[in-house]
Amino acid sequence: MKIAILQHDIVWASPTENMTRLSQLLDNSPEADLYVLPEMFATGFIMEPEGVAEPDGGASFVWMQQQAQQRNAALAGSLCVKSGHHHYNRFYFVYPTGKVVCYDKRHLFAYGGEQRNYTAGKQRVVAEYKGVRFLLQVCYDLRFPVWSRNALDNNEVLYDVALYVASWPASRQFVWEQLLRARALENQCYVVGVNRIGNDSACQYQGGSVILDAYGRTLASCADGEEQWAVADIDMDKLKAFRSKFPVLADADHFEIRALDN
Repeated sequence: MKIAILQHDIVWASPTENMTRLSQLLDNSPEADLYVLPEMFATGFIMEPEGVAEPDGGASFVWMQQQAQQRNAALAGSLCVKSGHHHYNRFYFVYPTGKVVCYDKRHLFAYGGEQRNYTAGKQRVVAEYKGVRFLLQVCYDLRFPVWSRNALDNNEVLYDVALYVASWPASRQFVWEQLLRARALENQCYVVGVNRIGNDSACQYQGGSVILDAYGRTLASCADGEEQWAVADIDMDKLKAFRSKFPVLADADHFEIRALDN
């Protein structure tokens, strides 16, 4: 499977401008089976979502569906969404058919006040596409390894690729890089981390978007501070062979993650 990551400079609270720029990036990138965008790619990391958030199934989501259908590929990224009386940092995995799997960010960034205006998700979500299972994760989730811990269920690994979409500041770039590799190594999985570049009123972002194999090695990456794409092939046969030869997960501690209340 071919995965493309798109690292871009997000225009603050301007979905129309951001979707125009992303459409151009998509047009200039090579064909892929899956395209991955950053966290809140349509608006930037909005802490005050009222008046900015779109309804579930709003214009930015429709754009994702249109792009997925047009390119006959899946599209993944998170949006600022209002559903009922609640706001969510919602990660959409959109299939070429228009089908969607979504995950609401569990670990809200309390240091920045995200928990004041957003509702945390309660469950982990895995999307299966073309025989590959993708764990959906958003930014701050990266710091909590239990939430992404791979495990065996009836001798079957739960997922193959962990997708992290982020607005991760440049001041903590080293942490981003190390934790992505740790997640790949401890879970014997591919890891895709897509971060934005540019500035908002609170932070500077330099990207560091990358695709890693299960050994933590870089398969593809975007240059720091550059608006660009990168593409890599993931090889499920190689991943399965590695897991069979070196069955670390079979020796892992047993635990259960249950649906959580806020």
